[in-house]
Amino acid sequence: MLSFAFPSVLWALSVIPIFIIFYVMAIRKKKKAAMKFSNLMFMGNTKRPWLRQNLSFILIMAAMILLIIAIADPHLPLKQTRKGVNVVLAIDISGSMQATDYQPTRLEAAKESAELLLDKLEVNDHVGIVVFESGATTAAYLSPLKDKVINKLRNIEPKDGMTAIGDGLSLAVDMASSIPNKKKVIILLSDGVSNSGVISPEEAVVFAKLNKIKVFTIGMGSEEPVVLGYDWFGRPQYAELDETTLKKIAQSTDGEYFKSVDDNTLKRIYTQLTTKIEREKEDTSIKDYVIAAAFLVLLAELYLRYGRKRILN
Repeated sequence: MLSFAFPSVLWALSVIPIFIIFYVMAIRKKKKAAMKFSNLMFMGNTKRPWLRQNLSFILIMAAMILLIIAIADPHLPLKQTRKGVNVVLAIDISGSMQATDYQPTRLEAAKESAELLLDKLEVNDHVGIVVFESGATTAAYLSPLKDKVINKLRNIEPKDGMTAIGDGLSLAVDMASSIPNKKKVIILLSDGVSNSGVISPEEAVVFAKLNKIKVFTIGMGSEEPVVLGYDWFGRPQYAELDETTLKKIAQSTDGEYFKSVDDNTLKRIYTQLTTKIEREKEDTSIKDYVIAAAFLVLLAELYLRYGRKRILN
């Protein structure tokens, strides 16, 4: 649908009927004067066609209309241009992400798979990275420079902390909202239970919904129980995946939950996510084209008036 950056300028089009009225009055006045001082029979024999007689005025008015429209800055949602999306990766770097059921570790596999997604993002997309364990921090600020973000991704190191999913999601929402007027998507990956942080997952979800952010969640686990270590009594400590919380986050924000069980499924998930990120048509200014059309109309008027085969006087 056609829209205008400065619609109030279109009020200037109201002067066009005034010009037309004055033009018609001038033509009638000229005809009366001609009838008064000229031979009526001679005039009737030399009368020109209506279009040829008024073509110059029509072209000038057309050019004026086009210039007024151009000043109003018209926009069209062109199919070939798409609005970019703010994409934020929220990655769990807690102690359990050092498990070796993924090669070489869960975190390294997550980084490698996330890079597949970054490589397929579009030019207008901005991407940033948030990491979380006992708290959350920024690993890469929101940027259109995918190569720099990928370098930051590769440099992420694991921590020995717990898992603050709420803090990670909240910081990701804040980052995704930092550049306005774009769609916002968060891709949150975790392999544990939310057991730390100052913001609960439920509070973070409310924050995401207020900012109209869709959250895709990825649960990282294995088909068999994974031993992370042993307590003081020699009892094995297993990696626990809180699928209930991750599913609730995705469902509450109109996102989707994915379950990864090995390296291959994780790569497939991140590759599939590139098709899940929805983009809108971008309203693109066509002002320059309208100005060009106005100048072409004026050139046509000049050619018809002064050209080799001129038809205007």
